Amino acid sequence: MTKRYAIILAAGQGTRMKSKLYKVLHPVLGKPMVQHVLEHVKAVGLEEIVTVVGYGSDKVKEQLGETSEYVLQEEQLGTGHAVMQAEELLQDKKGTTIVVCGDTPLISEETFQKLVEFHEKEGSKATILTAKAEKPYGYGRVIRNANQEVERIVEQKDASPEELLVDEINTGTYCFDNEVLFEALRSVTNENAQGEYYLTDVIEILKKKSEKVMAFLCPDFDETLGVNDRLALAQAEKLMKRRINEMHMRNGVTIIDPDNTYIETDVVIESDVVIYPGTMISGPSIIRENAIIGPNSEIVNCEVGKDTVIKQSVATDSKIGERVKIGPFAHIRPDAVIADEVKIGNFVEIKKSELGVGSKVSHLSYIGDAHVGSNVNIGCGTITVNYDGKNKHLTTIEDDAFIGCNSNLIAPVTIGKGSYVAAGSTITKDVPADALSVARARQANKEGYATRIKNRLKDKN
Repeated sequence: MTKRYAIILAAGQGTRMKSKLYKVLHPVLGKPMVQHVLEHVKAVGLEEIVTVVGYGSDKVKEQLGETSEYVLQEEQLGTGHAVMQAEELLQDKKGTTIVVCGDTPLISEETFQKLVEFHEKEGSKATILTAKAEKPYGYGRVIRNANQEVERIVEQKDASPEELLVDEINTGTYCFDNEVLFEALRSVTNENAQGEYYLTDVIEILKKKSEKVMAFLCPDFDETLGVNDRLALAQAEKLMKRRINEMHMRNGVTIIDPDNTYIETDVVIESDVVIYPGTMISGPSIIRENAIIGPNSEIVNCEVGKDTVIKQSVATDSKIGERVKIGPFAHIRPDAVIADEVKIGNFVEIKKSELGVGSKVSHLSYIGDAHVGSNVNIGCGTITVNYDGKNKHLTTIEDDAFIGCNSNLIAPVTIGKGSYVAAGSTITKDVPADALSVARARQANKEGYATRIKNRLKDKN
């Protein structure tokens, strides 16, 4: 089998982005553009990936880590010059090399796979990924001969009237015979107005040697979009969002309003899930079958169990069981573990806590740094007072306990199995199993005192 390599061009500054963030690190659907490119091109089965870095090189290396090797292009002297930097790593290796720009996040795994397979099947020395452009102005035109081989690439300014009518354009992504690529690059010069070394000159050099150069037409022009400014970034975001949402819908997920639903690329959603408008699901989240998410909910790095309903709520870095009901307006903060059949109602906040099977926190409560057992009922307005100003402490509420409304549980404290805490109590000591704990001042009624206060106020006026 032919060995395969990839060179990702990621050295440009991206001045049109007008940003302190290096261009290829701008996110599309929550992931840096260059990360999308690397993950998609890996699908062809690569022996080695070389990323050409320049501006922001440390940040790019930090993002991609050990999934790539790196070469530095200290001066940006054109695409040909960028590929030359990989010569030391790749020049003597036999096989196929893909060259792709780090700002083209939409080229799919399928397209890379088909491009490489076409290139190798045709036995060509170079294959250009092309696309049909409705408005090809500004793009280099790909001119084919009668055998459908590439004759030349003509830039807009150099094209004849007939050539300007051609709508097949060069996308800037290529497949090369690796050894032929680096041999041709040694003949590329910078004798042009910009003083740069162009990768397209390799095509001209190969044609002069009567080598076979082919073009593979990308089925969707939108895939080849290069992101050079914020407008193109927003366009890429929209296109990828549509692609991901359509993939989930084809797999049996109901998305009520795809235009107003945001699902990142690493999210896994099982069949018969229903997602309502205004929902955002990001990170490596997993939504199990028959769950209902939204409207207006945000799920980040969570696993959500079967038949669970989350409405108008936020959940982050947590595990949520089956047949759970959350919301509206609940906040599940990181490190929550919520067992099956739990109810978390409106304006409830859960943080770094475990809730056992069938427990209920129905409204207006804060449960932080707590272990809550099964079948516990936590009344409205309950607070686990977990912070003493320096350290966080644990509250334990054992199975079948009942916490009355407006209770403060001052951690560290344990509420025993089957016990009751009376409404309005401030609990500072452990409550034994099956006990009733009342911790509040005795009520005192002063007859007629309210009238005296009112009269006093009248006299002042």
